[in-house]
Amino acid sequence: MIVDPIKIGICGLGTVGYGTYTVLTNNKDEISRRVGRELIVSHIGTRSIKPHQNVGNTRVSNDVFAVAEDPEVDILLELIGGYDVARELVLRAIANGKHVVTANKAMIAVHGNEIFAAARKQNVLVDYEAAVAGGIPIIKAIREGLAANQIEWLAGIINGTGNFILTEMREKGREFADVLKEAQALGYAEADPTFDVEGIDAAHKLTILASIAFGIPLQFEKAYTEGISGITIEDIRYADELGYRIKHLGIARKSDDGVELRVHPTLIADDKLIANVNGVMNAVMVQCDAVGPTMYYGAGAGALPTASAVVADVIDVARSISHPQDSVPALAFQEDSLSDLPVLPIEAVDSAYYLRVQAKDKAGVLSDITEILGDFEINIEAVIQKEPRVHDSEQVLSVIILTDEIREGTMNTAIANIEALDAVSGKVTRIRMDRLE
Repeated sequence: MIVDPIKIGICGLGTVGYGTYTVLTNNKDEISRRVGRELIVSHIGTRSIKPHQNVGNTRVSNDVFAVAEDPEVDILLELIGGYDVARELVLRAIANGKHVVTANKAMIAVHGNEIFAAARKQNVLVDYEAAVAGGIPIIKAIREGLAANQIEWLAGIINGTGNFILTEMREKGREFADVLKEAQALGYAEADPTFDVEGIDAAHKLTILASIAFGIPLQFEKAYTEGISGITIEDIRYADELGYRIKHLGIARKSDDGVELRVHPTLIADDKLIANVNGVMNAVMVQCDAVGPTMYYGAGAGALPTASAVVADVIDVARSISHPQDSVPALAFQEDSLSDLPVLPIEAVDSAYYLRVQAKDKAGVLSDITEILGDFEINIEAVIQKEPRVHDSEQVLSVIILTDEIREGTMNTAIANIEALDAVSGKVTRIRMDRLE
């Protein structure tokens, strides 16, 4: 019996879109063997075909919505990025009964609840493996491979640009602004790097991971974000002296009180595997009650790594078309079983801290600082007082303190009191620490 091929529509032919077309074309025989049917790209929606892009006789439209309206397309691949147009495109495709595969973390994090509800009504699938950590199959690992477990926490380096910048600063002693310019020249960072260096991109991804890990609705607006633009060479060196690395981490942790959802620079002990993930690579640690800790490492971006994840989703959807069966819920848990456990404000989160205080070289400064911390019952794990140096014609010194865990709100008040001391110059540098245990 001759079975009709499954037809794919690709919307967006940028780096990921053309990479996906390449993988689908080059590996078509292997993919067909896995699915049991031929898969062909029948329609591409893109503003223009670049000179190096060879798409053969495939139909091309300069309007992506033409792909969503094409009755022959079975699976639409949304690879245009952004929020609003992508959302409208996906909802149009769903309304027309098409399955959707997307690499768009921003759209899923912000509009995912609406999109998944629409897909359930139309009985179609929306898969999004490539939205988090590029080619690392972390969505499938959490939704399926770890489904027997209660997930306690997860932590990830999920933005390669920020990791590249911090790696270069540490290994070569370069300043943040200098490395950022190189990251932009290499294509790692956009002309406007805000999403990468201020943690917004990572927060999109963390929102998705937290939802599938803990069975909560997507709540990007409640994620705490803090960037790396304030990290100095000085902080990186002091962290090294104390046996730590600074990484831009996304951390989600569940407790009886709620879910922590936070992205910020974090001190991690240098003997942890994730502390040694460098350059543009990504890694995610997941702590479970049954299997214990697991870690997933690989390329977090790039044409072919991301295309690998997109095509893996295409194969999953195509299998469901060919062999209908109960599919894995979009957010891992059945929709009527999602928890109302709240996302905690950062002030309610417990953390250990690295504090760097710049103060005038006067007797009693260190004792004044430690007295304030003691007043708030903040235990000190380590203290380093550096040699005085001349700054703005006066002698100043840096005091570095590592504390035990304390509620963030309490630490905020203690820091405000320290900054109010006459001998303290400027703001206290505060970086959270996590033992990942």
